Amino acid sequence: MAAEHHRYLHEALCLESADAAEAAALSMTAFCDPRRCAELLDRLGPILGSPDRRTTASLLSKRLGFLLTGAPLYLLSVCDRGLDLAPGNCLIDIRHDGQAWRSTLPLRSLQLQHWAPAAREHARHDLLKQLFTGLITPLWQTLREVGGVPPRMLWENLAVRVYSLYERRLIELEGGLVDAAARRRCEADYRFLLEAEPELFGIDFNPLARFHHAKTRRADGVEVRYRRSCCLYYRAACPVAYCQSCPLTRSRTEG
Repeated sequence: MAAEHHRYLHEALCLESADAAEAAALSMTAFCDPRRCAELLDRLGPILGSPDRRTTASLLSKRLGFLLTGAPLYLLSVCDRGLDLAPGNCLIDIRHDGQAWRSTLPLRSLQLQHWAPAAREHARHDLLKQLFTGLITPLWQTLREVGGVPPRMLWENLAVRVYSLYERRLIELEGGLVDAAARRRCEADYRFLLEAEPELFGIDFNPLARFHHAKTRRADGVEVRYRRSCCLYYRAACPVAYCQSCPLTRSRTEG
């Protein structure tokens, strides 16, 4: 794989070896222990400026949603490669310095999976099943239980990260990183995710399809897919600020 891909994965998508991760990175088992998770959220809250566990858990899920989907989906769609996303291979990093997230996606093994062209659809399904059902769904269940975050909010937090990846990040990549074949894979993989059966996610609906509604043109001409749930970002922002797609600001920004 070209050095440019390695650099983008490390610098933009925060993929790293578990050997280089901070000692504070947690195993999946540790994070999903309700008592341990509660302690982590209570410690993280003041760092984020969050007033309660629900806000902290929602903001953390946004960061985890970016980390857990960015590098794996980039490798799948752009490089036609797969990561080992088994829970035992993944560590959970929640570092924040009071100004910005410093967390990464630490993996014990960074060995890439390869497949023959005829086997790609099957390999894609298995990899995405491992990512969503095996890795993300248990994390969201823990954050719902401990942080009191509604499942729809957690899954929309994840969905907007995937939309941003395929609709903005990957489209803006220069030719040195993505060729015509990679762009076709990106389009096909995004379509697959939006049309996938709920079993891929380990829940009773496809969250990427549920929140993928039409964009609205704002008064300034920018097209925005407004969220259906608020991620609570404004409750931790000082001064108060809102996400670009926040439903609380919709009436003030529409044309």
